[in-house]
Amino acid sequence: MIYAKNSDALSYRGIHPNLDMALERITEEFLAGVGSERVEIKGGDVYATRFTYETLPVEETYFEAHKNYLDIHLMLEGSERVEIAPPAELAEFDRTEANDFYAYRGEGQYKLVLSPGDFLVVFPNDAHRIKMQTDGPETVTKAVFKVRIH
Repeated sequence: MIYAKNSDALSYRGIHPNLDMALERITEEFLAGVGSERVEIKGGDVYATRFTYETLPVEETYFEAHKNYLDIHLMLEGSERVEIAPPAELAEFDRTEANDFYAYRGEGQYKLVLSPGDFLVVFPNDAHRIKMQTDGPETVTKAVFKVRIH
């Protein structure tokens, strides 16, 4: 997991070439052009999408993880609580291998608030519970990069 400010994104280059492509696009100019339709950077290996939704009570959320992709979550408007935990310490209840999606229930080890100007990189061993309310329901907008690393 990497939790940092957008302005520090380039400090994390060198981990994986596909991740570098995404980190280099954490700019106001690029993010302004990301809409609800997938913006491909390197075909299916690196792409970004914008999402707008209402945050939820914790009991209505679950953890998700991926085996082949990492996610970069960038909050554009609003704030949400996020929890991270190793998938091995959670109970899997659903999976769609074709979409690289694994769903879990359990308790988070790390807890943070994602706000505008922040980004969060979650690797395959970082199950992440997103969309949680901070002080009640809130409409949030964020960009999510999907980055194939396996």
